[in-house]
Amino acid sequence: MNQMKRLKTVMLAITTLWLASLPANVSWAQATGGDKLQSVLSDLDRAAANFKSAQADFVWDQYTKVVNDHDLQKGVVYYRRLPKEVQMAADITQPASKYVIFSEGKVDVYQPEIEQVTEYNAGKNQSEFESFLVVGFGGSGRDLVKNFVVQYAGEETVDGASTVKLDLVPKAAKVRNMFAHIILWIDPARGISVQQQFLEPSGDYRLAKYSKVKLNEKVPDSAFKLKTTGKTKVVRPQG
Repeated sequence: MNQMKRLKTVMLAITTLWLASLPANVSWAQATGGDKLQSVLSDLDRAAANFKSAQADFVWDQYTKVVNDHDLQKGVVYYRRLPKEVQMAADITQPASKYVIFSEGKVDVYQPEIEQVTEYNAGKNQSEFESFLVVGFGGSGRDLVKNFVVQYAGEETVDGASTVKLDLVPKAAKVRNMFAHIILWIDPARGISVQQQFLEPSGDYRLAKYSKVKLNEKVPDSAFKLKTTGKTKVVRPQG
């Protein structure tokens, strides 16, 4: 598996987090949709300025078109902003136990059933990781328009919450080869996305739904540490 295919695999494994280090000197003209879109982007700016941490339950639905199959994963996701980065951790509890941490430019995927940690280094693809791996929690409107062509796609109620839909088209060609569109359902009152869809050129997609969202509450340090044993082996794919 080459580096970009591996990158895609990791993206699909953990989906959402937006690094706070992206520059903010972006022209609003890069976004399209008029005053309504500008209002949503401003809401995201305000939320990002106050973002410290988040915790949410999730359901990830990976759809494979060629076999018309849905693969569901459930668990809890955590984020916290540190001085130099935003960390993410996903505790996947169903259908099998798995733990994923994104920190310091690398992703660690721990599978307790086989006692293995697979470590992926972003390397030269760091910008691709930063552009869409972490979208939805703690990122500003200016972050979005730096890396995506953003369009206002209307309003929709999701699980009883009023949301605004944004359609994102990645600007980087390598990213578009993996995901043609990313759709966010934004809760403007909190400046977070409660639902996301990552659509691939093949017709496959991942739909992510978030509930029981807790913002700016204390997240324990243990949430960002792998709970390995003395038998755990570490694998670092090359190439």
